[in-house]
Amino acid sequence: MSLTLDTYRLLGRSGLRVSPLALGTMTFGADWGWGADTDDARKLFDVYVERGGNFIDTASVYTNGSSERLLGEFTRDNRESLVLATKYAMLRRPGDPNAGGNGRKSMVTSVDNSLRQLNTDYIDLLYVHVWDSTTPVEEVLRGLDDLVRRGKVLYVAISDTPAWQVSRMQTIADLRGWSPLVALQVEYSLIERTVERDLIPMARELGLGVIPWSPLASGVLTGKYSRADLAEAAVGSPEGTRKNVALAQGSLTERGLAIADVVKQVAADLGRTPSQVALAWTLRNPGVTAPIIGARTVAQLEDNLGALDVEFDATHLARLDQASAIELGFPHDMLARDMTRSVISGDLKLEPRR
Repeated sequence: MSLTLDTYRLLGRSGLRVSPLALGTMTFGADWGWGADTDDARKLFDVYVERGGNFIDTASVYTNGSSERLLGEFTRDNRESLVLATKYAMLRRPGDPNAGGNGRKSMVTSVDNSLRQLNTDYIDLLYVHVWDSTTPVEEVLRGLDDLVRRGKVLYVAISDTPAWQVSRMQTIADLRGWSPLVALQVEYSLIERTVERDLIPMARELGLGVIPWSPLASGVLTGKYSRADLAEAAVGSPEGTRKNVALAQGSLTERGLAIADVVKQVAADLGRTPSQVALAWTLRNPGVTAPIIGARTVAQLEDNLGALDVEFDATHLARLDQASAIELGFPHDMLARDMTRSVISGDLKLEPRR
């Protein structure tokens, strides 16, 4: 059954209703050399919202702040009907030790700056952008809870953090009556499936909606790159070209291109584009709430939205899964073995938990 942007989903264990595809705005602004200028960004925003989309993702540092500033302009007339998600933790001022990281000072100053740039009184969803491995979790959780109690933030979430740390934080928040995490943003695509080991199962168990970033693997799954592109060296910066981002992220590899080849074959069989097939595959995971789509042109956005209409048959899914398969590792592979199941349950027949 096909979806639409206005077929809304609940985000994690919250009452927040969001579209099944989120509009990523890391492409809003040309500051990094490969984004959309103001006019093109406005067109992307308008198309998404006119189709019923309400879930918009940005961050304090995207395109050096241009992403938030442009959204502040675009949302003047419909702010209340949109779910704006932003993030803190990335370094905003080089040389200032507290202008980045997960600590309270970084958190509060980043949120205040985001509120100014977004031209709003509140942020619907605030993510810890990436774990810094140094700040005590109690400081982070209490800081987030204080922002919620002050009305600056409505819901809190986390991104790019180990599963054991997220589960620990969610447990502490529950026990102390602090605002729970309602979403987990992680890289997830046919090229990056290792989050299926622990992060996605943990999110389902603890009530976090999964929001995949880079579901097209920095564009590799669109089929636009070839083996010749592997000769270039990656630069450790988001500036320059999208190809550099794909190389730096580890998506543009021989394995990634081999998976992209299978995606193209399946797309041809279905009469779809590779982008639509790759996005639709992530939507099949029951733990996923809304993949983030990041387009630079209206044509790309319209193409991505077509993923909501893709329907697979068992043969095509098997081809995609085989091409992108990963080892789950210990203890998951051991627990799935017939011998392990036999010594635990014998011949017991038991329906899976729904």
